[in-house]
Amino acid sequence: MFLSPVVDDQQLLRYSRHILLDELGPDAQDKFAAAHALVIGVGGLGAPVAQFLAAAGVGTITLCDADRVDLTNLQRQILYATADVGQPKVAAAVNRLAAINPNVELRPVAARVGGEMLAALVAKSDVVVDCCDNFTTRHDVNRACVAAGKPLVSGAALRFDGQVAVFDARDASSPCYHCLFGEGDELEETRCATMGVFAPVVGIVGATQAAEALKLLAGAGESLAGRLLILDALAMQWRELRVPRDPACAVCGA
Repeated sequence: MFLSPVVDDQQLLRYSRHILLDELGPDAQDKFAAAHALVIGVGGLGAPVAQFLAAAGVGTITLCDADRVDLTNLQRQILYATADVGQPKVAAAVNRLAAINPNVELRPVAARVGGEMLAALVAKSDVVVDCCDNFTTRHDVNRACVAAGKPLVSGAALRFDGQVAVFDARDASSPCYHCLFGEGDELEETRCATMGVFAPVVGIVGATQAAEALKLLAGAGESLAGRLLILDALAMQWRELRVPRDPACAVCGA
């Protein structure tokens, strides 16, 4: 139970609005406290994801990002302040998140992770939240999650559009990222730096990713596994697409 000797009244008060929810309660709060979340990218999507996970009391959060805070980031990356410009994003993020909730363990990784490092980080996590902005890293993260059997919450945002999906390698019927977006030279790499992005879109998508990650950790509700949510913020409309598993997938197929 959540009411253990290490939990004081201040912590009970901090998390009371989650504890009051029948679908979560003290058991879910215990799961959050014991969980390890891996966040890949602490930019527009990663900023709200990290804030919500830290505020919810996820016990250990590893943050991976090789970039430094740039003035152009401040329009949408709400984790950072003007004084953070020039600082490594993970360092600035840790400072801000520690101020929000000193009870969580924050592990910064100031690198673009891949290969053995990525595999090791994924293996140690309970949920992986992909908030990066390039296909190469997304596919690397997906392969690592499939290999380790870890659930992946994926998000993307560009211009006025966003998308969110869950790929749960623990479920034999769940597709992986590669089932939906195959690797190939025909995929055009587009990023916020060159195409622009409507600031609230990254907040909407990031908050949705955080919700899915917390639901997965708590075992609450129904996840987005097998579904892709697509947001058109100009019309403020969501569409849902069913994503079947590809039995011939080069990553998760038999």
